[in-house]
Amino acid sequence: MTIDLILDIINRNLVEIQDDPLHSTEILVLQGIWQDKTYEEIAQEEKYSCGYITNVVAPRLYQKLSLVFGKRVTKKNCRVVLESYTAVQATSDVKSPKLNSGDFDLGIEQNTFPCYPSGSVSLNSPFYIEHPNIQKSVYAEITKLGALVRIKAPREMGKTSLMVRLLDYAEHMGYRTVSLNLEQVDQTILSDPNLFLRWLCANITQQLQMEQKLDEFWNKDFGSKLSCTFYLRNYVLKQIDTPLVLALDEVNYIFEHPEVAKDFFPLLRSWFEEAKRCKIWQKLRLVVVHSTEIYVPLQLQQSPFNIGLPIQLPDFNLDQVQQLAQRYDLKWSDGEEAKQLMALIGGHPGLIHIAIYYLSCKKITLAQLLETATTSTGIYAHHLQRHLTMLQEQPKLAIALYNVMNSSEPVPLEPIIAYKLNSMGLIKLDNNKAIPSSQLYRQYFQSASLGEKRQIVSLN
Repeated sequence: MTIDLILDIINRNLVEIQDDPLHSTEILVLQGIWQDKTYEEIAQEEKYSCGYITNVVAPRLYQKLSLVFGKRVTKKNCRVVLESYTAVQATSDVKSPKLNSGDFDLGIEQNTFPCYPSGSVSLNSPFYIEHPNIQKSVYAEITKLGALVRIKAPREMGKTSLMVRLLDYAEHMGYRTVSLNLEQVDQTILSDPNLFLRWLCANITQQLQMEQKLDEFWNKDFGSKLSCTFYLRNYVLKQIDTPLVLALDEVNYIFEHPEVAKDFFPLLRSWFEEAKRCKIWQKLRLVVVHSTEIYVPLQLQQSPFNIGLPIQLPDFNLDQVQQLAQRYDLKWSDGEEAKQLMALIGGHPGLIHIAIYYLSCKKITLAQLLETATTSTGIYAHHLQRHLTMLQEQPKLAIALYNVMNSSEPVPLEPIIAYKLNSMGLIKLDNNKAIPSSQLYRQYFQSASLGEKRQIVSLN
């Protein structure tokens, strides 16, 4: 069976399911996967940025294929899914082209859609809940000359999902885009500012499908920061005739490498400031995304963290929780179940999504979820253990949090400690006094096992 015939069958099923066949870019990616090509090769041949293929087109493609095949399709198993289907078709007398996931064994876990919510929510997913005012704001901001958008929040709040949609909007505006996840940088590169800035320029060039000319612009007499600046201004920005959106995800990983941080963050700020007086820098639009859970003191006047448009992602409200439940086909018509869930975990997007996923799969009842949420067998065990581990590594934070969780009144805290706990999402501040951000955290850290509890108390 040829890839063209497979595409025809997939599109007929997609039209029947959701009246939305594969788009041209999705077809190009699927054809490339069938030919064992990498995203980089596909992007280069088709004249797209690699970031657009990786972060926008591919997730949307896998979402549609998951619908069609009735099981989760990813980059890792996509070729296996297609080959397994063609093998069955070649040896069967099936007359109808309609796909049936029961007709073939992929050798992978048989997951029906929807899949477990983990990581960013792909484009076109029915399970993405918008923050309409925020999206309207960032879309408008990215069209401004020399814009800088800062998206921050604790983990699992939807930062990368928003970034992906912002990049998609920019692509539709005709802008070039580059997306870099700084979690993927090798540790050896993060130990040397010069290596990191060369890595940055090399990746920007590669995603834009431009010829690498690092050695022509890198000059040890100028230093790495000026060399990087000259490379972007005199080569990259000069070669493109549209705005360039540079999105940097997981910037918090740089916080742990002060030698790189003290050079890189002021450099970002300088590019933003240059746009106020130099026309070529107005082409560059920066998107900086970082988790607030890692705190490192920064000289804010030399960093990009007090300039541009700040976006602090909020919790879901009741209407958004009910909306998500409805998309998972939960019959929460009167909102009582949503209120019960929010009474425990507040509106934390990641925790809400996990709960609704489990409830929709009927793996647990709401009563069971509420009863076991703070236990080692509950659905939030990993999330809670991660926070506990971080606290045990920072005794002062552990003591402060223990006091907040065991007080019936708001607790005054030292400013830095209050800032850190609030940035982790564990507390809310009320007139400079702290209260638990949810009953989930209060109950867990009050009785997180007596051994751990005594350990925290003994630190005082």
